[in-house]
Amino acid sequence: MFGFFKKASGKTSDTGKDDRIVALADGTMFPIEEVKDAVFSQKMLGDGVAFRYEGEKVTLCAPADGILSALFPTGHAFGVTMANGVELLIHVGIDTVSANGDGFTLLGAKQGDRVKAEDPIVEVDLKKLQERFDLSTMLILSNDNGKSIRFMEPGEVKKGQEVCTIS
Repeated sequence: MFGFFKKASGKTSDTGKDDRIVALADGTMFPIEEVKDAVFSQKMLGDGVAFRYEGEKVTLCAPADGILSALFPTGHAFGVTMANGVELLIHVGIDTVSANGDGFTLLGAKQGDRVKAEDPIVEVDLKKLQERFDLSTMLILSNDNGKSIRFMEPGEVKKGQEVCTIS
């Protein structure tokens, strides 16, 4: 939509599990319509879900197997393009781009890298950032590539737990 993604080619694995979209970390999943920013709540970037995390820090992981098709140097957002063409955008917080990376630590993955679901991407200093920002974290399907996607019911999730099905 905004040129964040480059098309990836090839399958990420032959296990048949590369269509999974999973929770980025342990937390609480809630409907994206409840996010206090119209860009997300009105699904202007695509349908999705949101998460809240507790504690001082959280490590956010890739939600799916694919190519790390976008990785903002500020650490506040990243994207994964799955082998089936589905594009995911993960956006940490509202207006967190204005933190200029302060409170975000990239964990070694580079844009263009092949990633697996649950690979660590960024560490977020919740304690530091929550003083200035709403840290709702959005998982957005920016391109469903014609697939039918159904989200699981909101509630507590564990890292790696499937949060939606693709058919």
